[in-house]
Amino acid sequence: MLHDWRFLARPNQIAPSGDWQTWLVLAGRGFGKTRCGAEWAREQIKAGASRLGLIAPTASDARDVMVEGESGILAVCWAGDKTLDGDLLGRPSYEPSKRRLTWANGAIATLFSAEEPERLRGPQHDVLWCDELAAWKYLRETWDMAMFGLRLGDRPRTCITTTPKPLPLIKEIAKDARTVLTKGSTFDNAGNLAPTFLKAIKDKYEGTRLGRQELNAEILDDLPGALWT
Repeated sequence: MLHDWRFLARPNQIAPSGDWQTWLVLAGRGFGKTRCGAEWAREQIKAGASRLGLIAPTASDARDVMVEGESGILAVCWAGDKTLDGDLLGRPSYEPSKRRLTWANGAIATLFSAEEPERLRGPQHDVLWCDELAAWKYLRETWDMAMFGLRLGDRPRTCITTTPKPLPLIKEIAKDARTVLTKGSTFDNAGNLAPTFLKAIKDKYEGTRLGRQELNAEILDDLPGALWT
C-alpha cells in the first residue's frame, strides 16, 4: 500500500476518468499539487507513455520541485515499480546535465523551463506535466510550443498543477471542452500540514483577496470583489 497512490490519495488528487485532453488542477498552497502531478506522471509511464515533458517556471523549479522535491518524481517512484503489463520499470535514473530522467523500459522525461519556450521546439511528447502555470514568465509562448509537440501516441494528455491567477490563458484552458477541472483548497490537506501554519494563514489571510486566491484557489477577476466563474 505504501506505493499505491490510489489508496493513499484523496479523491480530488486522482485524475478523473473520461476522454479528456487536459486535467487542470487549480488548488491552494499546500494542497498536495506536486504529489498529485508526480503520481499522475508515474501512472502514465506505468501505462506505457514513452516521452514525458516536465515544464516548470524555471529550470531550478523543475529540478528542485518536480524531480528532486520531497513529493517529486524521484520520491514517488521506487525500485520495484512495474508497468501495467508487469515489466520492471524501477526508479528512473536522473541525469541533471541532460535534464533527463530515464526508466528501465526506455521511457524518458525531459525537463523544461518556461523561461526558455524555444527549447520546446522540436521535442515530441505523449504526456506533459505543467507545474505552476500561473507563474510562467512566458506563459502563452511556452504553452503554445508545448502544445505543438504534444503529438505522440493515441491519446496525448496534459496535467496542469497550479495555484490560479486571473490570467486569460488559464481561463481559456478551464473553459475548453477538452479540459477536466479539479479544484481544491489548502485546508483539504490540513492533516498533513503543521497546525501552527494553518492557524497563522487563517488568522492573516482567511477572507482576504489574497487568501481566496492562494488558499481557496479562486480565479478572481481583475476587479476586487468580483469572482470569475
